[in-house]
Amino acid sequence: MQYSREFLLDSYRTMATIRRFEDRVHDEFATGKIPGFVHLYAGEEASAVGVCSHLDERDVIASTHRGHGHCIAKGCDVTGMMKEIYGRRGGLCAGKGGSMHIADLSKGMLGANGIVGGGPPLVCGAALTAKTLKTGGVAVAFVGDGGSNQGTTLESYNLAKVWNLPVLFVVEDNGYAESTASGWSVGGTQAGRAAGFGIPCVEVDGFDFFAVYEAARDLIARARNGGGPGMLHATLTRFYGHFEGDAMTYRAADEIARLRAEKDSLKIFRAKVGPGGTASPGDFDAVDAEVTAAIDAAVLAAETDAPPTEADLLTDVYVSY
Repeated sequence: MQYSREFLLDSYRTMATIRRFEDRVHDEFATGKIPGFVHLYAGEEASAVGVCSHLDERDVIASTHRGHGHCIAKGCDVTGMMKEIYGRRGGLCAGKGGSMHIADLSKGMLGANGIVGGGPPLVCGAALTAKTLKTGGVAVAFVGDGGSNQGTTLESYNLAKVWNLPVLFVVEDNGYAESTASGWSVGGTQAGRAAGFGIPCVEVDGFDFFAVYEAARDLIARARNGGGPGMLHATLTRFYGHFEGDAMTYRAADEIARLRAEKDSLKIFRAKVGPGGTASPGDFDAVDAEVTAAIDAAVLAAETDAPPTEADLLTDVYVSY
């Protein structure tokens, strides 16, 4: 399939933004400037961008505790995100959510979630709304291999099928549920689980943007046109630990270096486009420079923004007591 220069650069820009954002958060967290817990998405960029490239303002996503990449892929403002992670008043959630609860409903980002398996039931509700109101919207739940074992996820498969909801379940299988290998802890296969509920599943190399993009295109179109739920099982990995500070003693000593050398989704993207493609290596280098400058500016804005005040404590709540 031939892709336009604009599409290639836009897709690469979003992936590079996720990578640079996460690398910078990793560096800043080590200085002690960022409060709370942080889980980084670096290494998994092709999945979020490949899926969200097909979504528009009608569509919503729900994320996991590893949500920064999904936010960026769905169009959330990186400066607002950085401020939120820093706990600043100008953040997407006014500095009250932080990394694990970052959200932007105006962009259809229902939120990262500290509850493993918390996203699938939420997207079933959003999909039911879209179906009832006939908006043509699709709801996407990103879930990890660990979250795929949760009862909430399996119940959502059943509910989505029974109600024929416009849902896509994206299982991002990064090989570890925290520190437990998915090959040991996940019974059967993801495709087999989907088949048990009568849901079609496509398995893809999650390092390959184009493979994810093409599989997601068909599954999302099917859901949007009344075909019901689908599953995309993407096999990939994370370049950092489960959380910042994870010693990763469960991974082989050379595992990360080997994966960065051989399974980097940005390098694979550039290699697939090739020197004779519609976008040149120089074009991609220019995007890298542009992204670095944008992330530098986001960090500076976050560092200089004010935190919430005592007067903000009881705002942004649903019920007053």
